[in-house]
Amino acid sequence: MIPKEILRQVKRIEIRTTRLVNDMFGGEYESVFKGRGIEFADVREYVPGDDIRTIDWNVTARSQRPFVKKFVEERQLTVLFLVDASSSCYFGTSAKTKSEIAAEICALLAFSAVKNNDRIGVIFFTDRIEKYIPVKKGRTHVLRVIREILFFQPRRKKTDLRRALEYIFNVLTRRAIIFIVSDFLAADYEKPLKILSKEHDVVAVNLIDPKETELPKTGLIEWEDAETGERVLIDTGNEKVLKTYRELNEKRLARLDSMFKHIGVDRIIIDTSKSYIEPLMKFFALREKRL
Repeated sequence: MIPKEILRQVKRIEIRTTRLVNDMFGGEYESVFKGRGIEFADVREYVPGDDIRTIDWNVTARSQRPFVKKFVEERQLTVLFLVDASSSCYFGTSAKTKSEIAAEICALLAFSAVKNNDRIGVIFFTDRIEKYIPVKKGRTHVLRVIREILFFQPRRKKTDLRRALEYIFNVLTRRAIIFIVSDFLAADYEKPLKILSKEHDVVAVNLIDPKETELPKTGLIEWEDAETGERVLIDTGNEKVLKTYRELNEKRLARLDSMFKHIGVDRIIIDTSKSYIEPLMKFFALREKRL
């Protein structure tokens, strides 16, 4: 039995995201994420005027009469959410945690996909694959995915993005749009990401809490690593400490930006203290310009 509060929260997200899809994102999603193109369906006898490039020479040779290939447009897409469930994604110093923002963004994209009759699925990962919900169509399936993203309880705390990326090859049998929803506080995943991006359309949704990039000036604070449990005492009243912390994080984010650009993966930066609507709209606009 699902608690009533969970159902109410899922319903609130459904109402909010459905409105956004209808008002803003539905058309952008469809125009940016195209179908798989033209696929072979059948053969038929050649008639004058047919493009000779469509002749099926194997069938023609067997039948001794010219046949051409028939093609149909494949619109249906497969959308997979790769959701970081490590402890760092349950961190938040604003109104919502990174995981709560992740749920709303996934809901928005999932309802856009359902409106276009696309199939969606989700993989939760920490330093192992926590759960895989296979791709399916329909509103009921979307609501299940949203419920899982909101209230999923991982068994582990750490992150292994490399393992998660490699796992995708075992579960996807066709080209897909893959949204990696994470804070990308991970290492050693560039190679599998590069391989994956050659086979699929990969988009990085990078969740960032503002306190992860710049500490508040509040004096001595005890900082705990959510994934390792390691604790350290930081003097935020020391300008040198604040500057070093800020510069280290600026370099980390710059390396991320450089890596994604080098591989050719789009990156959407989501500041959890601000609305995610603007960066999503900017992403759709930039993608549309490239088409």
